[in-house]
Amino acid sequence: MPSSCYYLCAVEFAERASYYGCNQVYKNFIRAPLPPDGPGTGASRPGSQYTAGALGRGSVTATAMTEAFKFLAYALPSVFGWLADTKYGRFKMICWGVAVCGVAHIIMIISALPSVLQSGHAIGPFALSLYMLSIGAAQFKPNISPMVMDQSPHKVSHVIVLNGEKVIVDPEESINSVMLWFYLLINIGACFGIPTTYLAKLVGYWAAYLIPTILYLMLPPLLWYLNPRLVKQPPGGSDLGNVFKVLGDCLRHGGIRSIGRKGFWDVAKPSVRAAAGSTKVYEYDDQFVEDVRRTFQACGIFLFLPIFYINDGGLGAAANALSAGMQTNGLPNDLLDNLNSVSIVVMVPTMNHIVYPLLRRWGIKWGPISRMTFGFALCTIGSIGFSVLQHLVYKSSPCGKNATTCASIVPEGENSLSSVSYSYYAIPIILTAISEIFVNVTAYGIAYTRSPKNMKGLVTSINLFMMAISAAIGLATAPAIKDPYLVWAFAGPTMVGAVMTVIFWFTFKHIDKEEFIINTGGEDFVDATESQDEEKRVPKDGKD
Repeated sequence: MPSSCYYLCAVEFAERASYYGCNQVYKNFIRAPLPPDGPGTGASRPGSQYTAGALGRGSVTATAMTEAFKFLAYALPSVFGWLADTKYGRFKMICWGVAVCGVAHIIMIISALPSVLQSGHAIGPFALSLYMLSIGAAQFKPNISPMVMDQSPHKVSHVIVLNGEKVIVDPEESINSVMLWFYLLINIGACFGIPTTYLAKLVGYWAAYLIPTILYLMLPPLLWYLNPRLVKQPPGGSDLGNVFKVLGDCLRHGGIRSIGRKGFWDVAKPSVRAAAGSTKVYEYDDQFVEDVRRTFQACGIFLFLPIFYINDGGLGAAANALSAGMQTNGLPNDLLDNLNSVSIVVMVPTMNHIVYPLLRRWGIKWGPISRMTFGFALCTIGSIGFSVLQHLVYKSSPCGKNATTCASIVPEGENSLSSVSYSYYAIPIILTAISEIFVNVTAYGIAYTRSPKNMKGLVTSINLFMMAISAAIGLATAPAIKDPYLVWAFAGPTMVGAVMTVIFWFTFKHIDKEEFIINTGGEDFVDATESQDEEKRVPKDGKD
């Protein structure tokens, strides 16, 4: 893979480090008040049982604001991905997103200054910066992963000569490998939530928001350096109109009852319509109809992601509320949330350099659906841990089923925490984090490889929109994310996730047997290299 792929991964690292470095402390910033034993910066006295906080709006408002932020960050990409495909191009949209986020970070620092916090007016500038950040992220996110994969010169399986030996280049493994590095750097960036958590607890929120902003300043020069070195797919208009025409022909000639059945898409192919006596001139060919089929198949796969996102870390601010009632021994109650990123940083190289090569050596092809099913199952198992821990916290808290707000109920100086150790919180966090390697990385590849040339940004944004759906569910259930209902806030989605995992496998398992080909749309797709050695395509079984 060309070096530009990895430079773009570095761009993603800087953007995600700034995003998650701030995101890690939002819930406590909104939920908890300024600690009474602190200096007025949001920090608490060392060794204090009070969590860092600023606005004091409670867990319901914290859930509502953070889920609204997440919803916008993952719903708006549908607009910006489409605009990049049709009019502006991916690189230009990325640069615009970087500019918007830069302004948002500066406003966020201002909202966390001690004088602003103590005045009681911090909510206004904070909300402005929060939702500006969501808009900038929505411009950036649907375009960066397709641009990374645009750099790949490998579209189909082919034979090359390496050190005098003929070897087969598998485009699926090439894409999976670079996207594992992409996801690794996302989560190295997300590890910046660890220092920002401590800064919020020990210094104050102005410092917690300053560090990600300083890191963000590396993005403009990096993008300037990359600009002349990147393969940029030009905006080519939208295929969306033709997609609707294909879908209309399928329904007109096959009927609504044929949806999901064999031959549903074939009736819309121009060759089939011509054979049936149609004289209509089509703007697309049979291969485009096949691309549309694969695109709708990908979107069907994405529909199973919202419940996964809910179980991966809990519904809304439920996990934050759970940890607020646990015995932390002075640690920030949101510190172990960072084990999500740390676990991925450890596991991605393990999978990329040990597990996947061993599977290939043993002749085992672990297809995309098998990987995602395993990830769904692992996330469900991890999510069970949240329910169990919340039940144990309620049983052992001095305030019973009011464990989250116990510090404000008991007299000052008395114990307000459950006897359940905060260290147990690491178990579900680690398990659900590892599941992301199998689900999210695979979903990135599916969004790119199974979409038409002029819809890659849009289909990637549909993948991201599933996170928006999970956020909308979090918003709708925000009033219930409080004591004494937190056990069911975890247990309900867990049970749904278990059922959906089984349905997912039996619905899509046949895809693992399909040949992997990247949809390029023909000759007008810009190749990632100026000149390529002559490629010889090989069949699925790898035989020349």
